[in-house]
Amino acid sequence: MSSTAESIGAKELIRYRNDGGIAVIELNDPPANTYSYEMNRQLDDAILRSRMDEYVHVIVLTGAGEKFFCAGANIQMLTEVDPTFKYYFCLHANETLLRLEHTPKLVIAALNGHCVGGGLEVAMAADLRVARKDAGKIGLPEVNLGVLPGTGGTQRLSRLLGKSKAIELMALGKTFSFDEAQQIGLVNEVFESTDFMDRVMEYARQFCPPNKAAKAVGRMKRAVQTGWEIPLEAGLALERENQQLLFESADAKEGLAAYLEKRPAKFRGK
Repeated sequence: MSSTAESIGAKELIRYRNDGGIAVIELNDPPANTYSYEMNRQLDDAILRSRMDEYVHVIVLTGAGEKFFCAGANIQMLTEVDPTFKYYFCLHANETLLRLEHTPKLVIAALNGHCVGGGLEVAMAADLRVARKDAGKIGLPEVNLGVLPGTGGTQRLSRLLGKSKAIELMALGKTFSFDEAQQIGLVNEVFESTDFMDRVMEYARQFCPPNKAAKAVGRMKRAVQTGWEIPLEAGLALERENQQLLFESADAKEGLAAYLEKRPAKFRGK
């Protein structure tokens, strides 16, 4: 059992590993990988662990098995708790997913299977989404349960796709293929099913040293995630502050020197 699970004395619902600078965080409650308060606590811990590890440059979030990335919140759990618990459960889920957006490291959701309801809400908190072709459906069908997407779905889907399209998809409660999701901009890449995780890791490594200046990628992400909804002038100030941090980095010195010397840069994530 990993330290993530041991830290709260629970079943290992989140698996964590560092694979050559890529933190792989796996939702581990097959077959559907539904999340509970216990899973979210472990996910929270794993996000912080990857954030604090200077040798982690990119975070990949995926699901155990081949059927589901995540089917959302554990419905059995929700039927057994009172409304106050449900409120705090949603609040903690919001805080946990915000950690992904606040962490200055690129986050990729690798959709290995169905990604519906709260599962899509988790995936939308990532910066990029890649999916295994024909491996499942994606969507927010909560309206069919008489509720709305309650852990960020209404807010993130509208920011990704625009208000009208988001309302249509949520009100219809339809699920659709990963290919359709790519066509509307909800998924960035769709990979063939064969060797899916190998393809995901290859995709992720292009954002790691020595290929890319990972600090620059992370600060770019932070400038966009925070700057998206603030006034332009404040966003430009945020951009300048992140740029100043990068100008002080070893990778910026290497990148500028390599340009002048007409050679490929060799970034170290420093």
